[in-house]
Amino acid sequence: MSMEPAVRNVAGSRPLTSRRWERFYPAAGFVVLCLAPAVSVWGLVHSFLAMVFRNDTFAYIPLIPVASFYLVYVERKSIFATISYGWRTGSALVVPGAACLAMAQLKSWQWRPENQISLLMLGFVLLWAGAFALFFGDRAFHSALFPLLFLGFAIPVPEPALSQAVSVLQHSSATAAESLFRLFGVAFLRRDLDFMLPGVTIRVAEECSGIRSTLALLITTALASYLFLRDPWRRLLLCLVVVPIAIVKNGLRIVILSTLAVYVDPRFLTGNLHHRGGVVFFILGLLPLALLLFLLQKGEKRSSAVAGRA
Repeated sequence: MSMEPAVRNVAGSRPLTSRRWERFYPAAGFVVLCLAPAVSVWGLVHSFLAMVFRNDTFAYIPLIPVASFYLVYVERKSIFATISYGWRTGSALVVPGAACLAMAQLKSWQWRPENQISLLMLGFVLLWAGAFALFFGDRAFHSALFPLLFLGFAIPVPEPALSQAVSVLQHSSATAAESLFRLFGVAFLRRDLDFMLPGVTIRVAEECSGIRSTLALLITTALASYLFLRDPWRRLLLCLVVVPIAIVKNGLRIVILSTLAVYVDPRFLTGNLHHRGGVVFFILGLLPLALLLFLLQKGEKRSSAVAGRA
């Protein structure tokens, strides 16, 4: 009388315990390849964490890998339906990722601290995406393409690109504010980024560019487009309107604070609404995006219904 060494499934294939181990080894290799390089560049990782806690512009970055992991977890059954080793795709990403980490570590290149961190995070993102392809295969890589691309938001915008983006948002927000001042009938005189109002002079400074809220709106919209839309063109359209909506929202913030300072109390320019009211205006920016998402989703369902009847 003999006994089976392990429980077999109904079809009589390999033991289920063997299948679990087959999935464990790629997952273990993926985790090791993702975490091990951080040891060799720990000094830069520590600088990155210090920058995140010191600079509010980059405070969102630690949330990006968490969101990507959640998206992969939600779609895990389809993503990991077939696991293999994607040596070609994985190597094509891991090698340049490791090169970026090595260059970021070189002090002789005289990197600016912010750009050094940008190169560091670019290296990690390439390394993580490459490790995913390497240990889970090309099919899983393509199935998880959006969560892996979403990791790109974890790369801080390097200089001088960040300064140029801030400058564009500054001047665009000032132009939007000018149009809204005219619309609301508020008397003003504009000189570049300065607005002279009755009893008050304001300047649209770099801190008023809205770069943080624009990034937050873009990240939120990209995530929502993936979760609630299927058509790539509709997803792209939703993401493209983020910047103009962010500019109008920022101009509206400037106008509201300035008008309250002129007609109610000058302390509105230095009060809580100015320094901590970003969430209120962020929600105002989300409202038209949510409406557009609803209309796009409704149109997508209508197109699917028509295609189904055809």
